Amino acid sequence: MKVLHVITGLGVGGAEQQLRLLLRHLPYEADVVTLTNPGAVARAIVADGGRVRDLAMAGNRDLAALPRLTRLIAGGHYDVVHTHLYRACLYGRLAARLAGVRTVVATEHSLGETRMEGRPLGPGVRGLYLASERLGTATVAVSPTIARRLVRWGVPRHRVQVVPNGIDAARFAFDPAARTAVRHQLGLPDGAFAIGAVGRLAAGKRFHVLLDALAELPGAWLVLAGGGDQEQALRARADRLGVAGRVVFAGECPQDDTGPEGAGPALPGLLSAVDCLASPSGDEAFGLAVLEGIAAGLPVAYVTCPAVDDLPAGSVPGALRTGRTAAAFTGALRELRRAGPGRLPVPDAVRRYCVTTTSAQLVRVYEAAAARVPLPRPAYDTAYDTAPGPAPGAAHPTTNTSEKEETR
Repeated sequence: MKVLHVITGLGVGGAEQQLRLLLRHLPYEADVVTLTNPGAVARAIVADGGRVRDLAMAGNRDLAALPRLTRLIAGGHYDVVHTHLYRACLYGRLAARLAGVRTVVATEHSLGETRMEGRPLGPGVRGLYLASERLGTATVAVSPTIARRLVRWGVPRHRVQVVPNGIDAARFAFDPAARTAVRHQLGLPDGAFAIGAVGRLAAGKRFHVLLDALAELPGAWLVLAGGGDQEQALRARADRLGVAGRVVFAGECPQDDTGPEGAGPALPGLLSAVDCLASPSGDEAFGLAVLEGIAAGLPVAYVTCPAVDDLPAGSVPGALRTGRTAAAFTGALRELRRAGPGRLPVPDAVRRYCVTTTSAQLVRVYEAAAARVPLPRPAYDTAYDTAPGPAPGAAHPTTNTSEKEETR
């Protein structure tokens, strides 16, 4: 079986890193096409021995990219086309069908309650997504939460399969030597309580909440690992709050040491360096950063994380779900600081997301889709099939807090 992965971009991000990890474990010959931005993850895939083509798409409405992608797919004689992220799903599904590929799988990484990859979930976004979804063979949700959202949104239940994001948990094991080295690299004082936060520096991640909380936590430090268009706004806010001297902007942190010169420390080392992880985002599709923090033995304060919330209660004792406001995070982080330094045992629940397990699940999706037979399991685990909630884009109780309340 020969597989082509089509993704919107290959900068440092959760979906992009997940694709690189899958390529290491899937037992098929595979190529990658990025519509745009062949960034750090593209270079890492090539360093791993993979092949990446850049379609050099000029923008969302660059329709000239469609025939280029169609020709590339047809010329590659692929058995499966697997698309990742919204724009790649729209163009990739259509191009695969025009090229005569019968098996088209898409992974939905980023369908939130109110937004998809930063886009408000209006009728136009929903209509385009559902129209392109009909051109596919199967749609993979990265969590039962996303599966439920897809079904409520109008994707036929029988076409939805859950394959969680996978992690290589052993790579995130606590490393005392890396802790010492990275804390020195980042300029963290000896003995300082360091809060880690990982993700794109985008408005939806709500990292400003952590800056507000930091102002109420004398002596604590905040390490922000990521890049994005909100960096200058966050720096300005830190200045206004008087906490700029206790905030480290670590930059984009690759999964290993293959990052370009000038990149931040490798993510496993950074997680060894901090004392807890905080995730203020209120609209996550999976919550990969939280899961990686748990795999590193860190206590975690978070607003929402389907990777944890879809597990049976009590499966992750070190995960503290908290409110959306700065005051809620101040209280949660004070509690974590009082508990003192040290690492927690990695819970057995992390094994559920072992990349070898999740890649084997994806192989079954490919093979069943290619054979046009249903998988011998329900569309998603009925243990999580609770009463339906609001459709994506509808009002949701966790998204009604005003900005004024969030920044108190």
